[in-house]
Amino acid sequence: MTVAALAVAASPRMQRARGEGRVVATLRDCQTEIAELYQEGCAKIRLPHTHDASLQAVLMNTAGGLTGGDHISWSVEAKAGARLVLTTPACERVYRSLGSDAVVENRLVAGAGAHVDWLPQETILFEGGRLDRRLDVELADGATLTAVEAVLLGREAMGEAARNAHLRDNWRIRRNGRLIHAEATVLSADPAERDGLSLLNGALAFATVLHIAPDAERRLDAVRALLPEIGGASLIGERLTVRLLAENGLALRRALSPIIALLSGNVPRLWTL
Repeated sequence: MTVAALAVAASPRMQRARGEGRVVATLRDCQTEIAELYQEGCAKIRLPHTHDASLQAVLMNTAGGLTGGDHISWSVEAKAGARLVLTTPACERVYRSLGSDAVVENRLVAGAGAHVDWLPQETILFEGGRLDRRLDVELADGATLTAVEAVLLGREAMGEAARNAHLRDNWRIRRNGRLIHAEATVLSADPAERDGLSLLNGALAFATVLHIAPDAERRLDAVRALLPEIGGASLIGERLTVRLLAENGLALRRALSPIIALLSGNVPRLWTL
């Protein structure tokens, strides 16, 4: 055995989190109900009671956070006419990595006339954290979507800014197989990204909200009226996109909540401050 092979054999195998969760919702007697539920590893799904016709699913990572080498995948489908609300029980934490990325894959499918709210709570990137995340959405005719991803850079109360955190976040949204929205967010340790006037400009929290619906244009003025000083909204066809920057997580949450309420009509109780 070579010296290199001996070194590999002697190095400890790091324990890594693995999880896969899947939920399918269907419409029955004007009420959205669970049709399929699968959970494996650290990925768990809970279904709290709601007071409307939607089904709410809480996606939980029982590993208590993510670090390099962890891998979680979520697959969600709302059948024709169903309304599905997805959230998380708390902020997801991405801890320091020894070199590799934590990988999170999210896939959403909405059947004809269905609506999906993708509303996870904020992701906190710690110093040295590395996250590679992907959101793939397939919409059928008449299906609508409200999606949000929010990121906090470190913990303000601890004086952290996570200036060495890394993030790759890719969104691909398709309708009947045709790409209608694509974006990629990349955050590295380059100071220009964090301090540049046209980029984060020193902000420690940021978010993107995407609303896809035939009446998106009618929501634009109302959304702009809710925007804080650092934020913007744009409309292209049926796509309404909102960008927000904030000095901390609390300010970001206060800005996000009324916008989500306006666009989706449903702010999960777990989001309550």
